[in-house]
Amino acid sequence: MKEKRFSLLALVVTALLAAAVTVAVLAGAAWVLLGRAGLGMAQAMVLINTQFVGEHDIDKAVDQAMDALIEGLGDRWSYYMDADGYAAQQESRSNSYVGIGVTVTYPEEGGMLIQSVTEGGPAEEAGLTAGERIVAVDGTELTAENQQEGTTLIKGEEGTQVVLTIMSADGVRREAAVTRRTVEKHPAKGELLSDSTGLITIKNFNSRCAEETIAAVEDLVEQGAERLVFDVRNNGGGYVDELTTLLDHLLPEGDIFRSETKAGAKRVVTSDADCVDLPMAVLVNGNTYSAAELFAAELQEMDWGVVVGEPTFGKGFSQQTFPLLNGDAVNISTARYYTGKGVCLIGTGLTLDQKVTLTEAQSAALAAGSLAPEDDPQLQAALALLEEN
Repeated sequence: MKEKRFSLLALVVTALLAAAVTVAVLAGAAWVLLGRAGLGMAQAMVLINTQFVGEHDIDKAVDQAMDALIEGLGDRWSYYMDADGYAAQQESRSNSYVGIGVTVTYPEEGGMLIQSVTEGGPAEEAGLTAGERIVAVDGTELTAENQQEGTTLIKGEEGTQVVLTIMSADGVRREAAVTRRTVEKHPAKGELLSDSTGLITIKNFNSRCAEETIAAVEDLVEQGAERLVFDVRNNGGGYVDELTTLLDHLLPEGDIFRSETKAGAKRVVTSDADCVDLPMAVLVNGNTYSAAELFAAELQEMDWGVVVGEPTFGKGFSQQTFPLLNGDAVNISTARYYTGKGVCLIGTGLTLDQKVTLTEAQSAALAAGSLAPEDDPQLQAALALLEEN
C-alpha cells in the first residue's frame, strides 16, 4: 500500500505560499509601475468608493483629477480627453467626419465666427461663407457664455437637419437649413500659379496627407511647374509616418528623421535616392507645429528648400494617444524627435531664410482661405528668394 505523496496540510501551505508570492509580485509590480504617488491615488479611489458618504459624481471627480494630473506634467502637448473628446480627436485625425463643413472661432461678442467653409460641403451648399457668424442653432441663441455649446448642438446623425441663424458682417440675420453628412477634409491641394510655380497648401499631416500631397506635386509637375512652394502656415502637424513618407518622396538619399523614447529606443528614417529635383520653398508662421515644422526644417537642412515667414514655436516631442478602460484617453509626449542630422527644435524653432510678417487683416484672410497669391507678402517673398537662388 502506497503512502499519499502530499498531505492536505502540505497542499494548503503550498497554496498559501503561492498566493503570498503572487500578491508580493503584484504589489512589487504595482510599486514599480505606479510609484508611491500612483498607489496613493488608487488608495484614495478605494476610500471614496467604500467610505465617502456625501453626494457626489464620481465620473466628474475622476475627469477633474485626470485633467489635473496630465496638466501637472507641465507639457503643453500632453492632455486628457473624456470619451467624447477622444471620439472627436479620432474623427479629426481621419480627415473625415459627420457635420456641416465649417471651421469656426469663438469671438468675444458671442456666436461662432466662420473662418472657412469646406468646398463642396453642406454649409457651402446652404450658402454659408467665411466672415459670417452662427448666432443660434435650432433656436438656441449662442451668447458669449454658451457659445462653445454651439459645436455640440450642430453635431448630429448623418442625414438629419440643423437650422442655423446666420448673421452677416453688417448685422443682417437669416436662417439656413443644413443637412448633416460625411465631410471629407482634404489635407492638401495644389494650384499652378501664372509664373509656373506650383503652390501646395498642406493643412495637416493626418490621414491621407502624404498621398494627397504627392498627388498634387505630380500633377503640378505634369502641368509644367518649374518650382514648388509648400504652405504649412496654421498647420498643427499630425502623424510621423505621413511626414516621413512625404519627405522620402521629395528628398534625395539621406537621414530625414530621428526619434528617441524614454527607454532609449532610437529610430532613424532614411530617404532613398529618388526625389523631386525642383527649387522649393516652405511658408511657415507661429501656428506651424510638430510635423509641419519638421517638414520645413528637413527641406532646409538637406539644402532642398528655403523657409519664409514668421518664427515658429520650436516643438520637439511626439505624442501618443492611449485609450483608457473607461473610454477616456490620455495624449502624452512619449519621444523626442530630431531632424535627420540630429537637430532639436525645442527652444529655437526654425531658422528663417527670410522673415516676413502678415498684417492682422492678411492673417485673417489666410485663415479663411481667401488670401490671394498676389496679396500674400510671404508667398511673394518666397518666390523672389527662389528667383535669386
